Amino acid sequence: MTYRYVLEPYKGITSRFHCPGCGKKRVFSRYIDTQENIYLGEHVGRCNREIKCGYHFTPKQFFDNPISDIDKILKEHPKPLSKEKLQGIINTIPKHIVDKSLKTGRTNNFVTFLKGMFGEGTAKKLIEKYRIGTSKKWQGATVFWQIDAQGQVRSGKIMLYDPNSGKRVKKPFPHISWVHTALGIREFYLKQCFFGAHLLQSNTGKPIAIVESEKTAIISSVFLSDFIWIATGSLSNLTYENTRILKDRQVVLFPDLNGYQLWKDKIENLYPEADYQISNLLEQKASEVQKEQGWDIADYLVDLRLES
Repeated sequence: MTYRYVLEPYKGITSRFHCPGCGKKRVFSRYIDTQENIYLGEHVGRCNREIKCGYHFTPKQFFDNPISDIDKILKEHPKPLSKEKLQGIINTIPKHIVDKSLKTGRTNNFVTFLKGMFGEGTAKKLIEKYRIGTSKKWQGATVFWQIDAQGQVRSGKIMLYDPNSGKRVKKPFPHISWVHTALGIREFYLKQCFFGAHLLQSNTGKPIAIVESEKTAIISSVFLSDFIWIATGSLSNLTYENTRILKDRQVVLFPDLNGYQLWKDKIENLYPEADYQISNLLEQKASEVQKEQGWDIADYLVDLRLES
């Protein structure tokens, strides 16, 4: 499905603007009309500072009430919570929504890819293990639920993949969203945890492997099952706070190609009571083409399988 009104894809800093909510420069994505190739109102868009600002004025709001009085808009827009009030707050999604996402009967492109790669049986086990859900946000969309070590559902990242290549669909725009946004939950404080964190409680003896993407963790878990594979979802989530759950565990970091030094620099700022190692396997083994393409450990393992 192609949408007429979308957030302008990133094309450099000139495609980001002052946010009407927080006033920060170059953090505001404006909505564009893809048929007329024009912007909507100056206030119609979303701030990238989801937690600290949270401003989001949609095309629907604009057409329902196309006002130009920015003061009125900001007055009606909920103010973000202060840092003090955010301390200790963890908003969650009800578990029955997770269960429902596993039983929709809808097509899930990523699951289709897993079935093609590993077969029905293995794909089913991966769905159950990682709680891979399906969303109606886009036809074939996948939900990667972030369930913490206590079983709380922090939220779910919605993404769209090509069912044949397993690559993310990024055109005509990056297909990525969040369940709390899709559900229309306002004033939701997203406090992310590692994807797969719920697996740590029942696998206390295994070493832990950390990668960046959810897809990489899932695929790698098939090839190297001696590890518990979890994902940061973003390098910015590899933090002291999020690594507290790794206390007294053996941990191996598997950065994507060309990210080795960035990940290595992160280690000294992580929760110290864990045994961290970082893999340089890809840096040693990858070809120049693979480095240019930014392969991850899953790409490498799949390629080895195809060659054998």
